[in-house]
Amino acid sequence: MQNTEAEKDEKRTGCYRHTQMQKDLIIEKLKERGLRITRQRMILLDIILEGECSCCKEIYYRASALDQKIGVATVYRMINTLESIGAISRKNMYRVACSTKGACTVELDDDTICHLSGQKLNEVILAGLKACGDITGQNIRTLALLPVHKIG
Repeated sequence: MQNTEAEKDEKRTGCYRHTQMQKDLIIEKLKERGLRITRQRMILLDIILEGECSCCKEIYYRASALDQKIGVATVYRMINTLESIGAISRKNMYRVACSTKGACTVELDDDTICHLSGQKLNEVILAGLKACGDITGQNIRTLALLPVHKIG
């Protein structure tokens, strides 16, 4: 059974409200710390809340595309500030890197490494999508992983 357009809109709106609520709470905590809510901080906060970046360097690349005056130091300061107010935790970041042979290595924040075959990766992603309610009876046709930029 596929989701109706109304159900899809409700999911998107609910997600937006959740993110907006998070953003409002974070802004309030930053103000309580005496920090100004600058345009650069708002850009960084929006990028971080999207949840698509797994490291500071990725955040920097996306932010600098929007505002060339944002430097790496600004990103690190914002990450440290957000971590100090409890808004994020760098310990929960993880990296996924897939080789050209179809095998996948997942490195977790506690240095645990999981090696997955292409078939196993497909099963894991399919189970995750089902558990999150993103799919009901569909199967994965294509899976594309983007390269992860590493710091260091």
